Amino acid sequence: MKDLGWVHVEAFLEMMSAERGAAANTLSSYERDLDDLHGFLNGKSVRLLEATSADLSAYLSSLAAHGFKPSSQARRLAAMRQFYKFLYAESLRTDDPTGVLDAPKKGRALPKTMGVDEVGRLLEQAETEAQDPAPGQLQRLRMLALLELLYATGMRVSELVSLPARVLDQDGRFLMIRGKGNKERLVPLSQSAIVALKLYGRMLAAENAAAKVPQESLWLFPAASREGYLPRQVFARDLKKLAIRAGLTPSMISPHVMRHAFASHLLANGADLRVVQELLGHSDISTTQIYTHVLEERLQQLVQTHHPLAKQAKKQE
Repeated sequence: MKDLGWVHVEAFLEMMSAERGAAANTLSSYERDLDDLHGFLNGKSVRLLEATSADLSAYLSSLAAHGFKPSSQARRLAAMRQFYKFLYAESLRTDDPTGVLDAPKKGRALPKTMGVDEVGRLLEQAETEAQDPAPGQLQRLRMLALLELLYATGMRVSELVSLPARVLDQDGRFLMIRGKGNKERLVPLSQSAIVALKLYGRMLAAENAAAKVPQESLWLFPAASREGYLPRQVFARDLKKLAIRAGLTPSMISPHVMRHAFASHLLANGADLRVVQELLGHSDISTTQIYTHVLEERLQQLVQTHHPLAKQAKKQE
């Protein structure tokens, strides 16, 4: 049974939802992380509301001792910082015990990505399968539309599967996406994404009419799930199956990897980092800077191709 301190966690989560517009996944993550901290402190007979910097430091040390990655430790620390800042702002504490805590050092791992050829093979496989008129064609058209939209926009998978049905009513080449914190951004659609979307929309409408569906779904990709739309786990699973059929390594392919491919391929072909930041929906440019290696490779290539001394060196080889 949780002590009275948990009431403040619930108030914190309500504030994050109502005032900050935190997404459901973010709120669940905060709740899990704070619940884990709560359990640790209970074992030390320390109330959540009264934890000191030393108590919280001991918790982080216990995570490291149990083999948690620095990234996981950093996420727990971020949750604690938000929570204790809330307590301080609400005058429930006279100090913020997280202020002196150091973030664990993280290695800067480069994101997995896919080459242009690999993306091409995946889309080609999806398109070939979508043309098959055999039963199940709607699901195959859905997969093609999902992939075309994902590679054209770089959307987060949660944004993609929860797109509203009204997307089918638009004729323009831009899509309005509601992302983290309910922030909206405008992204362009490729011609192939527009075509795939229209084909999918027509068959969805035809099947709904044939089945005499009493009420149209609010979602572009409806499903018999709790939310009413395609679960992202189902999409990720089906994507790996498609990758196998395309002769690709399934462990290297996921919706998130395709989002990285979108960003990497744009930068490799001359896009500005700030533009990519806007398209990805990153609030901070530092998040987008994981792709700096792509820019560095392109700059090296430009110098080798266009610098007069580099050209001269090539002639002498």
